[in-house]
Amino acid sequence: MKSFWCERAWLPDGIASRVLVRVDRGLVSSVSTVDTIPLGVERLHGLVLPGFANAHSHAFHRALRGRTHSDGGTFWSWRERMYAVAERLTPESYLALATAVYAEMAVAGVTAVGEFHYLHDGGNEMAEALREAARRAGIRLTLLDACYLAGGIGQPARGVQERFSDGTGDRWLNRVAELRGDDNTRIGAAIHSVRAVPRGTLSLVAGAFPERPLHVHLSEQPAENRACLEAYGLTPTELLAEAGALTPRTTAVHGTHLTAKDIGLLGATGTGVCFCPTTEADLADGIGPARELADAGSPLSLGSDQHAVVDPLLEARALEHNERLRTGERGRFTPAQLVGALTNHASIGWPEAGRIEVGAPADLVAVRLDSVRTAGADPEQVVLAATASDVRVVVVGGRVVARDGAHELLGDVSGLLRTGLGG
Repeated sequence: MKSFWCERAWLPDGIASRVLVRVDRGLVSSVSTVDTIPLGVERLHGLVLPGFANAHSHAFHRALRGRTHSDGGTFWSWRERMYAVAERLTPESYLALATAVYAEMAVAGVTAVGEFHYLHDGGNEMAEALREAARRAGIRLTLLDACYLAGGIGQPARGVQERFSDGTGDRWLNRVAELRGDDNTRIGAAIHSVRAVPRGTLSLVAGAFPERPLHVHLSEQPAENRACLEAYGLTPTELLAEAGALTPRTTAVHGTHLTAKDIGLLGATGTGVCFCPTTEADLADGIGPARELADAGSPLSLGSDQHAVVDPLLEARALEHNERLRTGERGRFTPAQLVGALTNHASIGWPEAGRIEVGAPADLVAVRLDSVRTAGADPEQVVLAATASDVRVVVVGGRVVARDGAHELLGDVSGLLRTGLGG
């Protein structure tokens, strides 16, 4: 049994001081306030938040950071650079890269990641590399195995896209059925997009694993909406609704260009929406209607997507800042709502996580309140001041995995990244 004393802790009922969290077999066994710090406990100074959930990751996209800005371009020209990275990856090189990326997440406070996985090569070797990478980095993984069959609506997969495709929906289903979860990994499913999965196959993917999380890229670009309307007379959201893909276990990623009807459909079905603000800015996607979706009934989560930045606190702050830019109003989300999105583990199939309470996984993130960024901040508003640089200690399942920017198990993350990136 291990115990952590928290100077301040973000509990379900609010922030409390001098909190003792006892851990048994990786789970919180008791939470209490104490006047005297017991001997032998680990002291966590600052504000201790529940572990962060990164609900949308493409690990191999990390290789693109700082390499795609010389000639401007669009999302579609960026995509060609992404294809070039995908073309050269092997299971061995992917293991090294993903281990480094997940370690980078760990030191930033991420305790579980949803990996939207579509680099298949017709088998599960790449998936197993991701599983092992998460294990080495000490964070939990939800493998969201994506069906990807077409290069666009009515177009076959070509070139490197063939590495993404299983050929048919049934082959995708059979391959994913071979994957097994374990103590550190849960298996989910994904529809890459309405561009990459034909209309006739959407319902197969949506219904394949009804107890597992289902994710889908949705309306990230206006061109996707136009192509869908031209081909089917429906928006992508309406097409997914027709296929039965909008459910409380579903998370739509991006949701940038939605109609009022789309927002209503997503909210009425309890479909979650994952925003990736730094990626959506980096790729010039636009700003989605986050407040309207939340008001309609869609739970919100956050992801780092292509990892232009790995900073969950920055993603949470950008959710609010984007709303301010879009509407000219402040306080579109309360700090508590931002923390809720930051810790939404249910979106990736870990509903028991994301809270500091008895029975939950002992996932803790201690954030400094005395740095140049956070000094003087109201602890309840620290999500609007802190960055990943302020993450002091990260605990996953009762085990310290990161401390002051260094990984306890893997050491210097920058060195891991240099190796994983091939230089």
